[in-house]
Amino acid sequence: MSSLETKELEFARQVRRALDENAASLAPATVDRLAAVRRAALARKKPEIVTAPVFAPALAGVGMPSGLSQGELRNAPLPQRRRSPLRRFALAWPLAALVVSLVGIAYWEDQQRTAELADIDAAMLSDDLPLNAYLDHGFNAYLSRAH
Repeated sequence: MSSLETKELEFARQVRRALDENAASLAPATVDRLAAVRRAALARKKPEIVTAPVFAPALAGVGMPSGLSQGELRNAPLPQRRRSPLRRFALAWPLAALVVSLVGIAYWEDQQRTAELADIDAAMLSDDLPLNAYLDHGFNAYLSRAH
């Protein structure tokens, strides 16, 4: 903040403090009249025009014929723009990357499940028990109770 802004803020604080201190000593009739005048002033106040900021490119007028005014430029039809194949690819590549990654994850999970089943098959085939023992329902019940 500059020293001028600091001085202005200090002056505003002093004025506010003085008004606050003296407001309590005003007569009730004066306070009522001031309130009525304030309400009347607010009733006569013109409504504020709300505007939205308009953003224009910095080089909006570059390359335009110099004989056209701003109004003519605003009312002129906009040229039709065609999207280049590169711009279309730039818009579509995130979707393509998502699809490729989902396919890759599904493939990896399938490979993991296949590897787990192969490990179970290898353990069963290398075990000392004959394969017929695994087909016996009583043996399956024994395995489920043992673990």
